[in-house]
Amino acid sequence: MTESARVAVYLDFDNIVMSWYDRVHGRNSYSKDRQQITANPTDAAIADRLAAAAIDVGAIIDYAASYGTLVLTRAYADWSNPVNAEYRSQLVARAVDLVQLFPAAAYAKNGADIRLAVDAVEDMFRLPDLTHVVIVAGDSDYVPLAQRCKRLGRYVLGVGVAGSTAKSLAAACDEFATYESLEGVAVPVAEEEKKPTRPRGSRAANRKVDDPQATAKTLLERALRMGQEKEDADWLHSSAVKQHMRRMDPSFSEKALGFRSFSDFLKANEAIAEMEETGHERLVRFREQSTE
Repeated sequence: MTESARVAVYLDFDNIVMSWYDRVHGRNSYSKDRQQITANPTDAAIADRLAAAAIDVGAIIDYAASYGTLVLTRAYADWSNPVNAEYRSQLVARAVDLVQLFPAAAYAKNGADIRLAVDAVEDMFRLPDLTHVVIVAGDSDYVPLAQRCKRLGRYVLGVGVAGSTAKSLAAACDEFATYESLEGVAVPVAEEEKKPTRPRGSRAANRKVDDPQATAKTLLERALRMGQEKEDADWLHSSAVKQHMRRMDPSFSEKALGFRSFSDFLKANEAIAEMEETGHERLVRFREQSTE
């Protein structure tokens, strides 16, 4: 963070609430419970499910503030909805402007993506000293906004719930963090993850599942090989390697993978990454595989 960094934050609040509810209670849970949530959010069973999937507003705001001074923060939602209304005092206490949106029909989108995008572009022209734009959402509809912000010279940060965020949105940002990787966010085990796995040979068992650790390892190897070729040097600064990995995949986060630091991530992948510490410098190079 630099002292002159000035940050604008835009939250598609409905998107985050629904996505986190699905993350906690299982895929499509919000859609299944929507009618009960709308009709009687104080019902004991529904209230418990909503409480278990409560959003930590402070974690999002603190993450954005770590990049610079928050010039403006806006949250877009239907604040007459009792579920969203529960967060109003938290948001106002953190100086968040609440933008009221109303759905066109009972289950229609509330148009947050359009209103948010229009406001963000207007703010960039109105406030030319803005340096960072934080988009808290997961919808691919925000890809054009992220691209426009970058073309206008802003550093774009994305925040979204893992599993509910379009890969195209993460790729369109300069940097992307999953909500569950933010400091202070507790990640409950989703109900569908508690269910016993199907017998081997079933369709679910044979379905290919992405392995985040393997994906990160492949990303590290590519960054090391490309960095050494570009710099024409064996040893690279670990910070430069991480920056290269983030450029190739803005969603990369060592903390989301369970590591306290990037150095810990490198040490866990010593089969492909060789480290050397010289004074205050941490250097790393690709470990050539033995042919024996």
